[in-house]
Amino acid sequence: MENARCSPRIRDAGRMRVLILSGTQFVGRQIVETLLSAGHMVSILTRGLSLDELPIQVERLRGDRDKGALGMQALAGRVWDVCVDVSGYTPRQVRPSAERLRKSMKRYVFVRAVSVYGDPTQRPVRETHPRMPPASDNVTEVNGETYGTLKVACEDIVQEIFADRCTLLRPQIVVGPHDPRGRYSHMTEFVLPLFRPEYGPRSGLMDVSNQRAVAAGLTLTDPAVTARDMRAWILGRDLTPALLPEKEVELIRIARQAGRSNILT
Repeated sequence: MENARCSPRIRDAGRMRVLILSGTQFVGRQIVETLLSAGHMVSILTRGLSLDELPIQVERLRGDRDKGALGMQALAGRVWDVCVDVSGYTPRQVRPSAERLRKSMKRYVFVRAVSVYGDPTQRPVRETHPRMPPASDNVTEVNGETYGTLKVACEDIVQEIFADRCTLLRPQIVVGPHDPRGRYSHMTEFVLPLFRPEYGPRSGLMDVSNQRAVAAGLTLTDPAVTARDMRAWILGRDLTPALLPEKEVELIRIARQAGRSNILT
């Protein structure tokens, strides 16, 4: 599980012009704010439909990745040092943006998911594990069955177009303030653990090696810090809990009963 934080090494890269595909929510927002704090110039490409609380110095460009090349017209004639893609889910979204930016970008950073490995039984999962077969370019529905294969197809497109000028990031579950899905909010509030049963469905994806990422500059965050940040963020917010209150009470009762039984035995 990764916290939505960025490495301080980004400050050592010199002043860059960075384009974020998306950028107003969660991970994209954190990337934008970190880049700005390091003195970089940031542009974002969004549809303009989500709440935008970013600082005024961020350049807003309007576009729609679902419209293919027509949705990328705002990028015409522009040049950036780096593009960070946090919103490419299907080949029909990724190929037009990657092709548009092929000659105007020094590096393309594609943020995807460890789900490209499917559900491996060999632990820990490493970059050498085989990926799933890629989805075809005409697959547009993102669900539990297609998620991983779509990510593989998108990675293939990025590597095809940018070759050694691309960086592929494959995080596990990402949590932190501004998460619109609330995947961690209820656990912070009610102290429930986030886990998958050992050797249960997709449990292998919770055992992933971060050795190469740490060597490249990944900064790990103590889970206690993440819980503290999330608790501070959710105070006063009207968030829908993942479980109904009566279900929370029942789970807590079962956990306490199990704890007492373990002590007695």
